[in-house]
Amino acid sequence: MLGLGIIGWIIIGGLAGWIASKIKGTDAEQGIFLNIVVGVVGGLIGGWILNLFHVDVQGGGLIFSFLTCLLGAVILLTIVKFVRSKMQ
Repeated sequence: MLGLGIIGWIIIGGLAGWIASKIKGTDAEQGIFLNIVVGVVGGLIGGWILNLFHVDVQGGGLIFSFLTCLLGAVILLTIVKFVRSKMQ
């Protein structure tokens, strides 16, 4: 995902964050900015996890980058929901 540039990070991260928030049911709590942040951070998490399994994330292309961001964003939102439920 590093080769996409800042605009690519924003677009793919925003889409992945939005879809992940729909999957996890947190879309009503998040705005556009938070969806982008969740997607970009999710891309970093997803890339890190896939690297642990020796998956080439840099050569995967645009769709693979999106799926990596989506995977990481869903994981991130799952962790956030778990922590919030434990704090209440």
